[in-house]
Amino acid sequence: MTAPRIDTETLRRLPKAVLHDHLDGGLRPATVVELAAAVGHQLPTTDPDELAAWYFEAANSGDLVRYIATFEHTLAVMQTREGLLRTAEEYVLDLAADGVVYAEVRYAPELNTNGGLALAEVVETVQEGLAAGMAKAAAAGTPVRVGTLLCGMRMFDRVREAADLAVAYRDAGVVGFDIAGAEDGFPPADHLDAFEHLRRESVPFTIHAGEAHGLPSIHQALQVCGAQRIGHGVRLTEDIVDGKLGRLASWVRDRRIALEMCPTSNLQTGCATSIAEHPITALKDLGFRVTLNTDNRLVSGTTMTREMSLLVEEAGWTVEDLRTVTVNALKSAFIPFDERKALIEDVVLPGYAAAL
Repeated sequence: MTAPRIDTETLRRLPKAVLHDHLDGGLRPATVVELAAAVGHQLPTTDPDELAAWYFEAANSGDLVRYIATFEHTLAVMQTREGLLRTAEEYVLDLAADGVVYAEVRYAPELNTNGGLALAEVVETVQEGLAAGMAKAAAAGTPVRVGTLLCGMRMFDRVREAADLAVAYRDAGVVGFDIAGAEDGFPPADHLDAFEHLRRESVPFTIHAGEAHGLPSIHQALQVCGAQRIGHGVRLTEDIVDGKLGRLASWVRDRRIALEMCPTSNLQTGCATSIAEHPITALKDLGFRVTLNTDNRLVSGTTMTREMSLLVEEAGWTVEDLRTVTVNALKSAFIPFDERKALIEDVVLPGYAAAL
């Protein structure tokens, strides 16, 4: 039996949680245009609508390397205190308008130092902007809690510095760590010293794995580096044959390791062929702790509401399915248990009950 259609406004009002969303991939097109003019950076176009379309077209190339290359223009306008403050504040307000009640935003501070800011200044400025956004969202009656994941770039040599920053600012809004950048050819174990340091300091971390590279990347992220979550993880299905789980897939499911899945982004980078056939649905049905995410809202031309709508329309998801992945995300969030529990019991469950 076909599930009843859920209208877009109902989906927008549903409380949402996003664990995998890049700050430099979620700017407003108009903001990119204005900030680029202020710093003298040349864009493909200065029309905000055309720029949004350019991003979406470039990201639909099916090539992860080209997808990542689109960040040249957003990063160019995030090299000053003013640029970072504005983009961080707007990031929060855009999430609040989309019904997000909890988010983890990730970015690599080393990519924001070309204008002369020190790494610590980058972190403190972004946190200031996020705090301003959270205050405005709360005042508007749409509160959202945002924690920060600091990233190291896996193809460069400053990953340990980024890990040190995560330790230093863990009581100032930073809730965890990640490594980002081109996955294939840059295994996570290359940065084992950073992950060992984070474990010693009790700082949780996730690792991009199982997107451009397959099962060995996921295995290494979990069993060698000790990741608590996996970014994307779509290729975990390579360890599942006719519904039978291999040892790695069983490990992930049995230990409730969250998979930060990003359907639209995965289509764009060639990791999935359609929303209907995206691994998120099969993995959900097999009992994995899947979570739904946007990855890069500008680059992918998406929102959490849109991701939910696509799964409803093309993969037959129900409100109950959306509630499951929202609760999954909060269960695996990198904030204290009591805060996660409160968000689930006081915000998410009542919000979904009202929609059912």
